[in-house]
Amino acid sequence: MNVDIFDFELDRDLIAREPATPRDHSKLLDLSIEGEISDRHFYDLPSLLQAGDVLVFNDTKVIPAKLYAVRGNAQVEVTLYRPVDALNWWAFIKNAKRLHVGDTITFYAHHIPAEASTFSAQVLEKKEDDGILLQFNCSPEALHPLLDDYGSMPLPPYIKRDKLEDRNDKENYQTVYAKNEGAVAAPTAGLHFTDNVMKQLEAKGVEKVFLTLHVGAGTFLPIKVENTDDHKMHKEYGIITPQACDVLNKAKKEGRRIIAVGTTSLRLLETAADETGKINPFTGDTGIFITPGYKFKAIDMMLTNFHLPKSTLFMLVCAVAGIDRMKAAYAHAMQHKYRFYSYGDSSLLKCVNKI
Repeated sequence: MNVDIFDFELDRDLIAREPATPRDHSKLLDLSIEGEISDRHFYDLPSLLQAGDVLVFNDTKVIPAKLYAVRGNAQVEVTLYRPVDALNWWAFIKNAKRLHVGDTITFYAHHIPAEASTFSAQVLEKKEDDGILLQFNCSPEALHPLLDDYGSMPLPPYIKRDKLEDRNDKENYQTVYAKNEGAVAAPTAGLHFTDNVMKQLEAKGVEKVFLTLHVGAGTFLPIKVENTDDHKMHKEYGIITPQACDVLNKAKKEGRRIIAVGTTSLRLLETAADETGKINPFTGDTGIFITPGYKFKAIDMMLTNFHLPKSTLFMLVCAVAGIDRMKAAYAHAMQHKYRFYSYGDSSLLKCVNKI
């Protein structure tokens, strides 16, 4: 498909740079009934769902994967996006042209100048599409504490912060149910949930299932090709346990609705589902790229934020609910000043393209 089909004009003032406070006071665009568009708030979600519905959450935890470093007089900005093993990570790097295989970069933070830092990494490999492979100079056990000390949250490029500024992002850019460390981008559809909403969902009889997909920084990369057939997705590591599959398949057999919380949960579910709709245990990488015409095997509905023009995520929601439906919904959202992107508002979509 031509990528331009998924383009639209967005007022930059609608890009959220901070989350709603409290989180569940964000807006919720309700598209759960075909042909209708309703303006709600996220705290209304329990009233929109039914007893027996199953919400599928991604419990990945974002690590402070954005780092600043020097090589001599050269300054570089590092965003880790994919581990090879405990100490070797692929990274996207600003000013990467200044780095060569064999170079060592030294990290610093607002409270640790480069000349006092003992935290560094060596450049092992460079690839045009994949960035730079780094090997850290510490033990595997020490890496995550060092990232906590030196790193900041890897906010998407459309949320601007001063260098080394974190504000409250280490708390805000994390779901309340985050558990398994490894993501370098938040599963942002989950950022709206609060403990209060979770309790209301439980009281309503809505079932919760957790899977893990470690979201990579590739989710922010623009599509550089003209046709979707030519786009290469970056792979991400995910896990669905046998226990989670048992709950989901039982619900499907009983005709209950499966609702993906976010594009990450949806993509892992669809990766693990077979042609009959059965969801199988899964451990490994997924690079699934969903565009209109895809027939969904696992889900009935989804919750998701508002996405960038010509992004793989906007293509995915158009596949879920239809291109015309989503373009009309986005026009409505812009007219009514919904907030867009990671810290923005939410929407509830009904899937109209299922097997």
